[in-house]
Amino acid sequence: MVARALFTRDDVLAILDGVMDPEVPVLSVRELGIVRDVTIGDDGSVRVTVTPTYSGCPAIRVIEQDIVSALQAAGIAEVQVATTYSPAWTSDWIPVEARAKLKAYGIAPPGRAASPDGDLVQLMRARPSAQCPYCDSRETEVRSEFGSTACKSVCWCRACGQPFEEFKAI
Repeated sequence: MVARALFTRDDVLAILDGVMDPEVPVLSVRELGIVRDVTIGDDGSVRVTVTPTYSGCPAIRVIEQDIVSALQAAGIAEVQVATTYSPAWTSDWIPVEARAKLKAYGIAPPGRAASPDGDLVQLMRARPSAQCPYCDSRETEVRSEFGSTACKSVCWCRACGQPFEEFKAI
């Protein structure tokens, strides 16, 4: 009998680095910060816990299927994806490197979602202008709170005249 090799948590995370978000294809599901946990069972089964960016995110089922497909294609037979809504996803989970990818893709990255003292309401009232991903100007305005997805706003830059999307800070 040949013993099968078990995947490590790091192996699984590396595979998930290749699973791209269907709505923001420049970021993997890990870079977006929606992969919350990975556990490996004694039998080699894998459980991935994800938190969607919004409770009504229309892409979450596709993301779950893409995770299962990628892990099974890598040789993991038993895969389970669990979706959790607590704690709620925050754009603060997007790392600096991923924010740079958003900007290079033409999407203004989100600002801080939580104020240092935790006053989210105050932070929302004092929302700074988005920085244009094309010319870096802060002379921008929100044209619509909802862009191509619920997690993005449509903005316009007064300096360069470019429309762009801003990933919302939540």
